[in-house]
Amino acid sequence: MSEFDWYLQVNLKARHLRLLVTIDTYRNLTQVADVTHVTVPAVSKSLAELERGLGLTLFSRTGQGLMPTPYGECLIRHAKSMLTILHQARDELKALSSGTEGKINIGMLPASASVLLPHALGILKQRSPGTNAMVSEGTTALLLPELWQGHLDLVVGRLPPPDTLGSFEELELLEEPVVLVTGRHHPLARKKSLTWDDLRSYPWILPPPGSILRDPLERALEAHEVPLTNNYIETLSVHVARAHLQVSEFIAVMAGSPASDVTQPLHILPLSLPRLLRPTGVLWNRNRGLTPSARLMVSCLEEAAQQLQAGPGAVPSPVAHPVKTKRS
Repeated sequence: MSEFDWYLQVNLKARHLRLLVTIDTYRNLTQVADVTHVTVPAVSKSLAELERGLGLTLFSRTGQGLMPTPYGECLIRHAKSMLTILHQARDELKALSSGTEGKINIGMLPASASVLLPHALGILKQRSPGTNAMVSEGTTALLLPELWQGHLDLVVGRLPPPDTLGSFEELELLEEPVVLVTGRHHPLARKKSLTWDDLRSYPWILPPPGSILRDPLERALEAHEVPLTNNYIETLSVHVARAHLQVSEFIAVMAGSPASDVTQPLHILPLSLPRLLRPTGVLWNRNRGLTPSARLMVSCLEEAAQQLQAGPGAVPSPVAHPVKTKRS
């Protein structure tokens, strides 16, 4: 074993990993010393020992502070992953020692998982009250990097295009059509027959640029020669969209479950859209695998999807099965 291999496998400690990530965050030894509650010479000595042990220069000193070299960037990236794994192990051990059954960090794409995920969380709490969940809302662009880095266990929502999945495993859960909706008081809701031309003069609630639905929606409207007016609101929040539709003459686009919510009913316009999006599903990082709590959550999502697909009057089977699993 070379000296380099020996140092990496035997002498590299968690404190070295934390030091690297902290220096990368602040790029200033004085600030690093402040947040780690040690002296500047102690920080400098620890970094020098690490570089000497590896035989590599990890940071270069510049006018902008300490900047990572290519060696530093490589090791920092892996340090963040290793620290995430250690934190997850700590959380699982704490949960076991305190009598709880685990914790799941879930990312939710709000426009497509606002019905499925709450339903699945209800099933989770019935099955395992001691399993807790942290839910964060965000866009695909925000949540997928968090999933890749290990900060999230699962991402639930409309599945992104297959060519963007990389090392993620996906499970399709719910096929829901995308529909155009208005409030029930809307002039278009009272028309006996409707054409695409009837939409031209009304304002829109749109998904933001860069979201999964925006580009396909614009292409579909262009195909029917419906220009988007300059009067619009952009949001991923189903709650904001539903509330505004109740008091305005806006048109919005929604998936089937949010559009059919009986607690705040909307009118679905009788105009057929092509299949704009992939099904709603769940993603996880296949390189990290699933914790027992995350596997339980996937099972609850499957059962919730079966119940939603069956409809409110149906009696679902006690155990759900995947619709389709895909490797990318």
